[in-house]
Amino acid sequence: MPIARKKSLAVLPVEGPIRLVRGQKVMLDSDVARLYGVETKALNQAVRRNPSRFPPDFMFQLTAEEAESPRSQFVTSNESRGGRRYLPYAFTEHGVVMLSSVLRSERAAQMNIAVVRAFVRMREMILADKDLAARVEKLERGHVKTGDVIEILIEDIDRVTRDIRWIKNPPLPKKYPIGFRIEKDNRK
Repeated sequence: MPIARKKSLAVLPVEGPIRLVRGQKVMLDSDVARLYGVETKALNQAVRRNPSRFPPDFMFQLTAEEAESPRSQFVTSNESRGGRRYLPYAFTEHGVVMLSSVLRSERAAQMNIAVVRAFVRMREMILADKDLAARVEKLERGHVKTGDVIEILIEDIDRVTRDIRWIKNPPLPKKYPIGFRIEKDNRK
């Protein structure tokens, strides 16, 4: 009798769909649905059926401006198929984790683990980059100060250059015609 093997579900790259919106790292509903292997409509329906599990710090709906500004990045709407009729939802790290309990599938459990790991990796990269960011900021401040000093030096060099040109080529004195000058008397 053959042994039944567990199907291994291919894990999609998770870091790509993580975006920064309103200063938070989020994933859009369509990206999460693709990762969990469900339709966006089904994912949003599961969320609507469990509103108490998705407080505002777990999920929020994008504004029209947020959805439109980087349209090609966030939402690709296929007008020939009707397009999106609502604004997309953005799920924070906690919201994505909560989705796995709402969707309850093996794929959702596996993707939940992958998503949590991706958010943790991003957090670690940001923390590692803070030191680098502090160094860059220090260098930038140094460059600003150096730039200010260079500006002052350039102004001084320009002034000295003008003075040297004037010394080398002084303006010619005004020449008066030889002879007597008679001033006109304006009295009448």
